[in-house]
Amino acid sequence: MKSPATNRRVLACAATVISAGLLLTACGGDKSDSKGSGAADAKNAGSKTTDVSVTVSNKDCAPTPATAPAGPVKFTVKNKNSAKVTEAEVLDGGKMLGEKENLTPGLSGDFTLTLDAGSYEVYCPGADTDKTKFTVTGAAKKSWKDDPALVTATQSYATWITGEVKELVSSTAEFTAAVKSGDMDKARTLYGKARIHYERVEPTAEIWGDIDGRIDGRADDAATPADFTGFHRIEQAIWEKKSLTGMDKLADQLNTDVADLYSKVQTVEYQPAEIANGATDLVNEIQSSKITGEEERYSHIDLLDFDGNLAGANEAVSVLLPVLKTKDAALVSTLATRYQQTADALKKYEATPGYESTGYVDYSKVGKDARRTLSQSVDAYAEAVSKIAGKIA
Repeated sequence: MKSPATNRRVLACAATVISAGLLLTACGGDKSDSKGSGAADAKNAGSKTTDVSVTVSNKDCAPTPATAPAGPVKFTVKNKNSAKVTEAEVLDGGKMLGEKENLTPGLSGDFTLTLDAGSYEVYCPGADTDKTKFTVTGAAKKSWKDDPALVTATQSYATWITGEVKELVSSTAEFTAAVKSGDMDKARTLYGKARIHYERVEPTAEIWGDIDGRIDGRADDAATPADFTGFHRIEQAIWEKKSLTGMDKLADQLNTDVADLYSKVQTVEYQPAEIANGATDLVNEIQSSKITGEEERYSHIDLLDFDGNLAGANEAVSVLLPVLKTKDAALVSTLATRYQQTADALKKYEATPGYESTGYVDYSKVGKDARRTLSQSVDAYAEAVSKIAGKIA
């Protein structure tokens, strides 16, 4: 989850649950609809990738070059020495298409998008000049929509996302009903059952930064105490304040926001690179906010969130596997191995019924050395997943 000040961000293959042992499989055999939003039209892919460098600083994050031809564009984001500006996003009309975040001084990362001709913005929250224009011109010669396997992948992923958000709506309604009834014990066990669905689809939710902020914002993301809403505000009430007094209005708002998200995801058209970037974002989310214990700081159900992020990443990778096999079979093998290593590392902390009925132990009981081991497996998987977008863009 990111700050609400930024734009964040059934089934062809059933929702992967790590504890059930479902691994990488090729689903179906051997974002929003606008000029860029990560969704491309029939002119937009198959061309040579254009490299664009973005250096974030306290001053700005101007892209170099500031223009590119339509088609695949690889944005390499670097942070040389800024402590306050640690991410860069590409926006289309306020909607986030792709991002690289959590770049502390000295770190860099990249993401690839397939873009139509038009005007975009590179956005770096916190900089003196936080938005810089980026222009895409002309038309690419070939489109990912010319490849039936990629079309199937994007359709399968869209169906899966819609199914997950539908589950989020119903599980959130059950959770908030317990909150409003004052049933603390029931609310504690239903909290995680709703959270996991959100963690699986987080990159899609982040397309609409305001909704993501209201649903998933943390205390330190909020400009004022009144802006701290959603799951984590109620989480704080349950586990830290140990009182549900005054939570009715927040529970109703949470239901409204997840219903709004459900209506919006049904309009999204994904492009393959966007799906791949989302997988990378999900694995990075494990590292930046689950391994650290930051996400579920009151409830300590971080291992269930880890499961959700990993399952969402696996689904995104899985729908792309049929095409990726023809592009880089060695990468497919590496992905399978590193995914399994990560799943095995998480499996060590399974429990029945587990802490708060999550199927996992209380993460606050997991020591530093054990967390470091988890981190190493996640890092290795993230490195492999980050290569996918460049292969299929």
